[in-house]
Amino acid sequence: MEDIDLHQPELYINRELSLLEFNRRVLELSRDEQMPLLERLRYLCISSTNLDEFFEIRVAGLKEKVDVPGSHNTPDNMSAAETLKAIRSVALELVEEQYRVLNNELFPLLEKENIRFIRRSEWSEAQEKWLHRYFEESLLPMLTPMGLDPAHPFPRIINKSLSFIVSLQGKDAFGRDSGMAVVQAPRSLPRLIQLPPGENGNGENDYVFLSSIIHAYVSDLFHGMKITGTYQFRITRNSDLFVDTEEVDDLLHALEGELLSRRYSDVVRLEVDDDCPDEMIYFLLKTFRLEENDLYRVDGPVNLNRLLQICDLPDKSNLRFQPFTPGIPAKLRSNPDIFSVIRKQDILLFHPFDSFLPFVDFLRQASTDPQVLAIKQTLYRTGPKSAVVDALVQAARNNKVVTVVIEIRARFDEADNITLANRLQEAGAHVVYGVVGYKTHVKMALVVRREESGLKQYAHLSTGNYHPRNARIYTDYGLFTADKAVGEDVHKAFMQLTGLGKVSRLNKLLLSPFTMHQAVLDKIQREENNANKGLPARIIVKMNALIEPKVVRALYQASIAGVKIDLIIRGICRIRPGVKGVSENIQVRSIVGRFLEHTRVMYFQNNDKPEIYCASADWMERNFFQRVELGFPIATKKLSDAIIRHLDYYLRDNTQAWVLNSDGSYTRLQAGDDEPFSAQQQLLAELAEH
Repeated sequence: MEDIDLHQPELYINRELSLLEFNRRVLELSRDEQMPLLERLRYLCISSTNLDEFFEIRVAGLKEKVDVPGSHNTPDNMSAAETLKAIRSVALELVEEQYRVLNNELFPLLEKENIRFIRRSEWSEAQEKWLHRYFEESLLPMLTPMGLDPAHPFPRIINKSLSFIVSLQGKDAFGRDSGMAVVQAPRSLPRLIQLPPGENGNGENDYVFLSSIIHAYVSDLFHGMKITGTYQFRITRNSDLFVDTEEVDDLLHALEGELLSRRYSDVVRLEVDDDCPDEMIYFLLKTFRLEENDLYRVDGPVNLNRLLQICDLPDKSNLRFQPFTPGIPAKLRSNPDIFSVIRKQDILLFHPFDSFLPFVDFLRQASTDPQVLAIKQTLYRTGPKSAVVDALVQAARNNKVVTVVIEIRARFDEADNITLANRLQEAGAHVVYGVVGYKTHVKMALVVRREESGLKQYAHLSTGNYHPRNARIYTDYGLFTADKAVGEDVHKAFMQLTGLGKVSRLNKLLLSPFTMHQAVLDKIQREENNANKGLPARIIVKMNALIEPKVVRALYQASIAGVKIDLIIRGICRIRPGVKGVSENIQVRSIVGRFLEHTRVMYFQNNDKPEIYCASADWMERNFFQRVELGFPIATKKLSDAIIRHLDYYLRDNTQAWVLNSDGSYTRLQAGDDEPFSAQQQLLAELAEH
């Protein structure tokens, strides 16, 4: 058989376009009539937030590369300029669909449920009177209109804040007639103002957009002037922090400075009212040094994410997912001494179906147990108020040796992590900020305990963050183990993060940036070799993203050899399945449902001696080469069987699954004549049975 060139650009889906396709799937759930109404609204808001971050990070990065020779080609051979052009086309479709769904589908359905958004044209006389008083008492004192003239240049606009460009006629008290002004809405006020229930015929959930109130009474800010137009706009800035690690002595202080600059960095997108006149739009584009391709006209509020406050209305629980109580494994329920349970067997938690509480109890017991000498943990995202951090602080105050490796560059959680780092240091914990040049993305904890047989190590390894709230909405695996070899590996990994020295050989764990990439390639190669010998060969991978070129080529090569490959990739996937002679044995699906699929699992059939690894890493260049990550084996048969069963659920899903087509688009599966099956619903049903 003639060798196939696996470097052909046609075999690789563009990373950015794949990410936009994921956002399309999220948006599609806002139209799903099987979903509770407020959850549909939530998906719409999430799609808006996702698109914001896409522009803040991905589009911003591409714009920086456009004029840099030789730095912008990717495996798909699209330049930065070509990618931006393709992004523009898809993003316009997504934005148009977002506002169509909001205005034509969700708003009418919400009104039927007595959740109303009252337009200015619909205000009653009594409502108008109340809103004017609200404007004068709560809003007017916080507004600072900025007339535009040589003495008053265009004000600095904060990233993603709500602003208005106002056109004026007439001269003010000083004889100025520049014709334009800018009004910035206070960030401290909600974007939806609830009308007083029961007053003046108002319903329990009647709302007015803050933008509508400013539109209605903006003339109060410009006495004696005639308002000829008021138009909302919002800018999106580059939010990818840059810290020159070669020149930084104190990463914490350097990052604190960068956080301030994020609010006023380069602008990458302008959103405006769709009825804003062209001359004002061109003025804004010129002011922010943007091109027309950076403009997005919207038919509604410029920040859909602010509608999230509606999604959690306390009196509308019937319009949300039914609540559930995460379970706790029977062995942990029946024995309050978590260390004695872990000594006897490994324990696997599958969040959110299993509670996050056992991990918090693990730390709390360690913090008060007189036999515990030391606790080590990594923190990537934990939330501003964290029971995990509370336990670590208590342990430090109880004179345990507490070492915490905090990744203060966790995107958009930097400020919270800086606060947590300061709190832990004040309590007496040793705080380390990881390794300069490498993000610490690994999720691991280690407790060292004095026992009769000597010092014993108890480890916890996870695919997700130590974040109690996320553990209710993300699917993640967490493993407790007292396995000596694993404990030694975790100890060595911490030594790498906190000290200096060469890479230590690990017993069982895979460690990025050192061994994980080659280990993955070796295991794929082993399946290929088995297929060539006629032995059983199969690969199942579940993760958030799969884009690293060498891994993609290895999977193509395995497919050519006859290995059946099932990829469950929630977000970005560069592989193009179903290409004749290359990827006919590869199927790719994405599960998007109630919970954010976040587990990273690797299954290798290994001639019917299955190997299963969970990991903190996706198969991306950054995870293999620019981050500290761990992959950990699931060695206990009972636990590995459970994970295989879960993978089977995801492969059977025909209600929340989208299948990747060869052209890069996705098709949502329909049950048709088959019994509808949802992996997440099945897992919730199993939880209820226990």
